[in-house]
Amino acid sequence: MRVLEFALASLLIEMTPGPNMAYLATLALAEGRRVGLAAVAGVALGLTGIGLASMFGLATLIETVPMAYDGLRYGGATFLLYLAWDAWRGAAAENGDGAGPRAAFRRALVTNLLNPKAAAFYVLVLPLFLTPAAGGVAGQTLLLVLIYVLVATAVHALIVLFAAALRPYLVEGPRERLVRRLLAVSIALVAVWFFWGTRR
Repeated sequence: MRVLEFALASLLIEMTPGPNMAYLATLALAEGRRVGLAAVAGVALGLTGIGLASMFGLATLIETVPMAYDGLRYGGATFLLYLAWDAWRGAAAENGDGAGPRAAFRRALVTNLLNPKAAAFYVLVLPLFLTPAAGGVAGQTLLLVLIYVLVATAVHALIVLFAAALRPYLVEGPRERLVRRLLAVSIALVAVWFFWGTRR
């Protein structure tokens, strides 16, 4: 099992701009570090869930049965569009309150459980780093899943911390409503990005 090579591959994949990166950055900018880190935890749990499911064949099912893949794809895009609408309504309400850490955690969790790209990664990329001759493939798979989740979580946390550090300079008083509107538009764009990027 090539652990270091897999960790490097995971880092390179996570450093490539994607829906999670855009969502977490805009969320931390609009809602702050605490909410952003709660979403990071939700993403991590979602990626872990998909990884564990891949050990039991769910990822293979998603990869080989078009309806299962498309179901996740449409479900994920629809959920992101719902989040965009919810964020837009929140800005219209002008109550100054965000969704909060608990809601951010749940939303990030659901979004990543509905992410077919994560399932495809586990079924197409992860096996390349296994060593079947060494035995214990399930144990190797679990270790690589945990490594990927740790790498992804570290990258996501850094994105949130950086975005949150910019928040005091970009979000003040009347600009807060504008930032929330931009968050809503950004999430809608992420939904389109997600839908387009996961097409076959």
